[in-house]
Amino acid sequence: MLEIRRSAERGHANHGWLDSFHSFSFADYRDPEHVHFGPLRVINEDRVAGGQGFGTHGHRDMEIVTYVLDGALAHRDSMGNGSTIRHGDVQRMSAGTGVQHSEFNASQDETVHLLQIWVLPKRAGDAPGYEEKRFDATEKRGRLRVVASPDGRDGSVTIHSDASIYAALIDGAETAEFAVPPGRLAYVHVARGSLTVNGEALQAGDAAKLSDTATVTLSHGEDAEVLLFDLGQLNG
Repeated sequence: MLEIRRSAERGHANHGWLDSFHSFSFADYRDPEHVHFGPLRVINEDRVAGGQGFGTHGHRDMEIVTYVLDGALAHRDSMGNGSTIRHGDVQRMSAGTGVQHSEFNASQDETVHLLQIWVLPKRAGDAPGYEEKRFDATEKRGRLRVVASPDGRDGSVTIHSDASIYAALIDGAETAEFAVPPGRLAYVHVARGSLTVNGEALQAGDAAKLSDTATVTLSHGEDAEVLLFDLGQLNG
């Protein structure tokens, strides 16, 4: 089964300094039909104005993955980590028993465009943790490159969840296929450009939710950047 969720169907909040689209229920956007998909809980597409950002705030018991599309994002946290991530970088913060952090646009002039992803952990109460890795465009060109996984395989960041995240750049005649393990879910989010997912045309901001599906095929891309999630199933 394949269900398409169009970009315009997402929740939207524009705070001036922050323009954000919510694929799942978040903050003041409440949608009982889109609370989570397996352990995938949040995909927020954020554009943060120059010199602006999220002041120090807390999280717990959540795996938080940040994927920058344009610009640069500065991060500081109570574990002592401080860095600036850019396109190609993937950042993982395990909130665990609790962590405080801040995120700011590293530029005073340019907008930073990013995806912030929350994934439900396998268990509560783990120690907090932090990790970041860089994945060059050549690693994602015409193929699905694992960027986050439960076992940190192939140099991906380690998320403590029944989920793996893949990134791909698809253009022209390039095609990438993913064999969905039996009993699992797949979710495709188009970060930019356009392409087809199992023959269905998707644009930037669109998503495809797939269940009882053996194969996901990404093709007919036009400067497409895509994230694919391999997900276990949750009750409820």
